[in-house]
Amino acid sequence: MDILEILKQDYQNFPENQTYDIYAEDVYFRDPLNQFRGRDRYRQNIDFIRTWFKNVQLDLQKIDRTDNRIETRWTLHWNAPLPWNPRISIPGWTELQLNDAGKIASHIDNWNCTKWDVVKQHFPIGKP
Repeated sequence: MDILEILKQDYQNFPENQTYDIYAEDVYFRDPLNQFRGRDRYRQNIDFIRTWFKNVQLDLQKIDRTDNRIETRWTLHWNAPLPWNPRISIPGWTELQLNDAGKIASHIDNWNCTKWDVVKQHFPIGKP
């Protein structure tokens, strides 16, 4: 199966049933909160999301490939584990770089909002 089709399925199923073998063993990952290297650590990061957040949904708006570079545009949603269950939404994009073997060697997530914007969603003051 083509890597774009695998990624589309992974986004649709996120964070369940992810395809980890499309990632290089020493994949580099970065987002606004984390930075690490390794497929096992990447799997642990997804497991953390699956364990702590509820109703996780990753909506894929766009996916493009140019040579060994893939870019996706998405919005990630979840309910935070707080008594009032706030619904959090983060719009963003991912830049994936493939190695010569066709595996994802670099996965860099970017947000279209600040960390503070995300924090404020947990405490919706003045909203009904």
